Amino acid sequence: MAPATAKHLFLGFLLALAAASSSTPAAATTLTLHNLCPYPVWPLVTPNTGFPSISDNTGSLDGGGRGLVSFRFPPSFWAGRVVARTGCSGRASRCETGGAPPATVVQLAVHAAEGGQDLAAYSVSLVDGFNVPAVVSPQEVGGGGQCPALGCAADLNAGCPRGQRVVGRGGAVVVACRGPAGYPYFKERCPLTRTTPTDVEPVPQRCFGPGELKIVFCQPAMVNAAATGETGRIRTVVADN
Repeated sequence: MAPATAKHLFLGFLLALAAASSSTPAAATTLTLHNLCPYPVWPLVTPNTGFPSISDNTGSLDGGGRGLVSFRFPPSFWAGRVVARTGCSGRASRCETGGAPPATVVQLAVHAAEGGQDLAAYSVSLVDGFNVPAVVSPQEVGGGGQCPALGCAADLNAGCPRGQRVVGRGGAVVVACRGPAGYPYFKERCPLTRTTPTDVEPVPQRCFGPGELKIVFCQPAMVNAAATGETGRIRTVVADN
């Protein structure tokens, strides 16, 4: 669904994780999607090549915080992507955004092994453009380490330059922002995302032992609680309620 740029952002890291992954089943980990946007979204959860599907990708999440769904990751190593589609019809067979770029892409990998611990990695890519604000964060962390929320809480469609806009049906509403790879507007507004194939966030992108990876669409803010004095961990509150 996305060009090679976004797919390859995690490639080297995923290969290293896969090589280090253990054949021993890991503890159960859940993917939770919560929609705080004022409109419905149709999540598209796509496994990387060779991994099983965990969603049939036909359901929608109602807006305003009412849409909430969870999926169980396989007990072994898994990697894939999550996109929020908008303006869909016919069991999400046709959508205004998210079926192709430009789209916000959340990238996930779970159940790798490092030092005998269960490792998850996560990132949000704007290499292929932007359609819906998305933040991913680990919850129920049992293994410690630095586990910040990452992503983009800003609505980049609202300030998208005229030449980069994608408008919806009727031409009145901006539903996505094209933005080429490395687009400065994206990085300035959302520094905790990746905007080029070699870009890396200024905080860690991995966490040991999360029981849940939570993706929130259109959360109102990212509140970094790193100043709490808790040694060895960056805690970021996901403001979704």
